[in-house]
Amino acid sequence: MRDDDRDDPFDEFFDEIERMMNEMMGPNANFHFEHNSGRAGESDHGGHDVHLDIHERDDEIRVVADIPGVEKEAIDLQCDGETLQLDAGNGERRYSERISLPGRVDEHSASATYNNGVLEVVFERLDDSTSIDV
Repeated sequence: MRDDDRDDPFDEFFDEIERMMNEMMGPNANFHFEHNSGRAGESDHGGHDVHLDIHERDDEIRVVADIPGVEKEAIDLQCDGETLQLDAGNGERRYSERISLPGRVDEHSASATYNNGVLEVVFERLDDSTSIDV
């Protein structure tokens, strides 16, 4: 029997964590714990896990993602103003991540840099309210 044919002894543990997090966060919660049953650093969908940070300011949202081992030309970014889809890869590594942004952004204002395996994408925030002249 191969290692990947066996049941993972931690599956029930991670399922219970997901259940408790969804219960705590309310009826609209959809918490999912990324549990890797394959090789270290590789997710269930065949790609590598993306470590990312989101930084918020009054006027911008910045997403910083670690995606080492790919060329800049192999990075594909798509944004609809609410989510950022990141796809990148080469023959050895594959990254795919859908990131819910913490606020609405102007996707046409995006600027991105990639240096030493670190991707940084900056968006201008859209105002949530509009002033109305009377």
